[in-house]
Amino acid sequence: MKAAVLTQYDKNGRELEIRELPIPELGADEVLVKVMAAAVNPLDNMIMRGEVKMIVSYKMPLVMGNEFAGIVEKTGKNATRLQVGDRVYGRMPLKKIGAFAEYAAVREDALARIPEYLSFEEAATVPLTALTAMQAFEIMKVKAGESVFISGGTGSLGAMAILVAKRLGLHVYTNGSGDGDNEARVKRLGAEKFIDYKKARYVDQLSNVDHVLDTLGDRELPDEFSVLKRGGSLVSLRGMPNGRFAERSGMPFWKRILFRIAGSKYDKMAAAKNQSYDFLFVHESGKQLEEIGKLFDRENPLQASIDSIYSLDRVNEALAKVRAGGSNGKTLLKIAE
Repeated sequence: MKAAVLTQYDKNGRELEIRELPIPELGADEVLVKVMAAAVNPLDNMIMRGEVKMIVSYKMPLVMGNEFAGIVEKTGKNATRLQVGDRVYGRMPLKKIGAFAEYAAVREDALARIPEYLSFEEAATVPLTALTAMQAFEIMKVKAGESVFISGGTGSLGAMAILVAKRLGLHVYTNGSGDGDNEARVKRLGAEKFIDYKKARYVDQLSNVDHVLDTLGDRELPDEFSVLKRGGSLVSLRGMPNGRFAERSGMPFWKRILFRIAGSKYDKMAAAKNQSYDFLFVHESGKQLEEIGKLFDRENPLQASIDSIYSLDRVNEALAKVRAGGSNGKTLLKIAE
């Protein structure tokens, strides 16, 4: 099979090599998936630069790719939920990525069947953002009727998080650039309030919010805590991992100590008003993808946004496009017809 391979970490972004590799052998709990489409994400560039080594350290050479859609070709002896021919999608297991290839051996519990109304390309845009939103709201323990502020909500993650939050019965507020139709678009998705950061500061517009989903990181966290109610919860995708994250992830004791120290700055911010701070690095979950399929049926569909589609041979162009930013939707690799 053809695959896009990383040979070593490089902070300057070493290019991937296209190699011919054996089709992966199946473990008992795995299924073999013929990959039809894979999404290219900022996470892929972060992995290549070695920025997530403390969370997951990969052995080289490494077949890259975290998010995909495809067809089940074969099942392991313990894989009984899915059948050959099923259309499936998923976030690759953290410890065994490899979606930028013609075939992938994937643990069955990481996969879910694709909603029938989505194409393979559309389905490949869903897992990372949908799972991020589901896992963030799970950590927050959200309840219908509560409020959430999603910072920087005009990107692909914000769009999915707004959709999921609305389906869970939350009041949704967000901010971002008001250029183009951004305000109208996020309001169509379900945001009740949009704050154009070029015209107003959200700290002057919001207060006593039940939950905050941070997508912006360190510079915004003090302001995000200030709009959060006493006892509220903040989940960050861009801040520093902390002890709670390490414990939740089942990391060894030495990493728990390390991350407890690294994240203490944010834990102290949260403690001032009895708030909670959690870092999220999204993990695979076929079960949660199935829940997404139930939340969004044909009458209330997921809305996939695709910017550009490349062939596997052009994977480095796709990665460069994602690095450059400014996309209007996901960048995809079309692996097979």
